[in-house]
Amino acid sequence: MLPAIVIEKLPRLIRAIKLAATQADAEEAIGLADELASITAMVAEKFTNDRTAEGIQRAQMLTIGGVSLGLEHLVDDDSDETALDILIADGAEYVFQAGFRMIRELAALPEDSLVGEYDNDPVYAGRRLKELFVDICTADPGESWSGYERYLGQLRQREGVQAVVNAAKWLRKNHFEGPINDPDLNAEGVIALAVIFAVDGGTIHARAGQKDFERFVKAVRKNNPDYETGWAAFLDKVPAPHKAIIAERVQTYREHCTVLQSIRTKAPMTQLIAELENYAGSELDTEYP
Repeated sequence: MLPAIVIEKLPRLIRAIKLAATQADAEEAIGLADELASITAMVAEKFTNDRTAEGIQRAQMLTIGGVSLGLEHLVDDDSDETALDILIADGAEYVFQAGFRMIRELAALPEDSLVGEYDNDPVYAGRRLKELFVDICTADPGESWSGYERYLGQLRQREGVQAVVNAAKWLRKNHFEGPINDPDLNAEGVIALAVIFAVDGGTIHARAGQKDFERFVKAVRKNNPDYETGWAAFLDKVPAPHKAIIAERVQTYREHCTVLQSIRTKAPMTQLIAELENYAGSELDTEYP
């Protein structure tokens, strides 16, 4: 068996610097070196222990990754010559700030659909930003670096989560009894409740208590509504930015929702409530009034 071919992909900054010896004059090279040293000192002060050799080394690796991330974003091809041109023309500080801004914007996106009051806490936000910066931008100058690919992967994932959160917030705002204002949000739970309750007429329920659910079950068992009619009426109310997310959940629950399957049987209410909790989580209030 032939050995696997490993393609080395050094950080973009290192690849650009290697060209500086032949494609930049002495003044440009010295200016670039001074800028990178200044950025490293700043990173050491803000993100590592700048009083130790280890801290300086970590800061250097973060600088390499931060500048490389900015270059990957700013250069629209795989040309290291273009990367070097940008470093010389716009400056390493500009490129680093572009990369750090990408990290800051990524950190502002939710990691999962459970949103709490602490997510807006400045201390927590700062810690989350630092952890993400270190995770993505740590780049050894002599080893392959995949920070940009990992950034893109996380960006796609977090943008998907943000879409779910936004859809749940819209449902809360349009709850049939009036807007629900609560800093804690289980976005998937909100959407699950809305989709399940929508089968009986398409009314928007973004939160429910046990008594509400019991009334819903009795109405479905008595009236035997057409689920598809209810969902169609429900989706007609949903604006375009959120329709794809919610329609996807409707399809999922159409095929696999045990609550909707069990309602039309003689399943006891305790079983149905337990099953609904699996979908709605904290958005279902099981305390009986």
